[in-house]
Amino acid sequence: MKMTAAVLHEQGLPAPYETSKPLVIEDVDLDGPGPGEVLIEIAAAGLCHSDLSTIEGLRPRKVPTVMGHEAAGIVQEVGAGVTRLKPGDHVVAVFVSSCGECRYCADSRPNLCTSSWQARAEGTLKSGARRLSRGGTPIHHYTGLSTFAEYAVVSENSLIAIDKAVPLEIAALFGCAVVTGVGAVFNTAQIRPGRSAAVLGLGGVGLNMLLGLVAAGAYPIIAVDLSPEKLELARSLGADHGIVAGTDTTVQEVHDLTGGGVDFAFEAAGSIPAMEAAYSLLGRGGTAISSGLPDPSKTVAYKHAPMVSDEKSVRGSYMGSCVPQRDIPLFMNLYLAGRLPVDKLRTGDVSFDTLNRGFDLLSQGKVVRQTLRPRAAA
Repeated sequence: MKMTAAVLHEQGLPAPYETSKPLVIEDVDLDGPGPGEVLIEIAAAGLCHSDLSTIEGLRPRKVPTVMGHEAAGIVQEVGAGVTRLKPGDHVVAVFVSSCGECRYCADSRPNLCTSSWQARAEGTLKSGARRLSRGGTPIHHYTGLSTFAEYAVVSENSLIAIDKAVPLEIAALFGCAVVTGVGAVFNTAQIRPGRSAAVLGLGGVGLNMLLGLVAAGAYPIIAVDLSPEKLELARSLGADHGIVAGTDTTVQEVHDLTGGGVDFAFEAAGSIPAMEAAYSLLGRGGTAISSGLPDPSKTVAYKHAPMVSDEKSVRGSYMGSCVPQRDIPLFMNLYLAGRLPVDKLRTGDVSFDTLNRGFDLLSQGKVVRQTLRPRAAA
């Protein structure tokens, strides 16, 4: 079929993106689903910092590629062997397609499954196929999804069926921002009521961490960011305190508020200074949890002896340590019950025509979560 999609031909073009236009809106060809694959109509696709990092060239990818990895849509057609989904189902896309058989999947850690890594690096679907092309020339798939388009063909294992009571423009956020942020609280930290916590970096993931902490009963919850506007939003969402990041008094303020430091510090900025700050905010026995992905060559230094004597720890959290089949429906139930108001994080919608400007706003920290509405924009 012919469809409209946002294609990245060159990484590293300069901002403002409204001018340089790294995402080119083109008519492309999409083949139907092969065995184990599903054709979905994209209802909404979130603009994420991971996409921005790819546009900036911080995450090398094969180009040309149709961008986008956080989305919700409606199943239109299924390929041979697909058993979990049928036409008409509402689904959320997830950016790790797990195999269900490896030691990580068997240990309920499908987020660590590497079965699709090679395909993602090569810009193919998990099967090794490419269903995207233009004028007979193949176009790469982005993280096996490519959701900045009217339609997408993806692996069945990349999709989670959801309750149709959840609006699709809200459901889109659950595939990345919600699982990463809320999952870090419930799964990685396994936080208990009354434990103190700080969140550093109030983007889409960080604010979902905040919502997760509120739902889990953490106290006090301290939001840390450079933006006064983001701190005000955090307070409105349930943060007990908002502290400006990067000042000479930031660390001391947190220690004063908590009597010696927090039990958990969540880093969601994807920067080394933020991770160093997160570690410095910990009290004795505290844990710093990072979901940010900075330049792969960067390192963090810490003093080892105090880490031992204070029993501090550092953990990574990839995709919120989630089991998507279990956690996405669970988190959506919390949303439907009013206990996880992720709808308050939506800044608004963009069209294909304003998609590049949307990434300008994201890079400037002026928005939380925008969603592309492909069919509405067609």
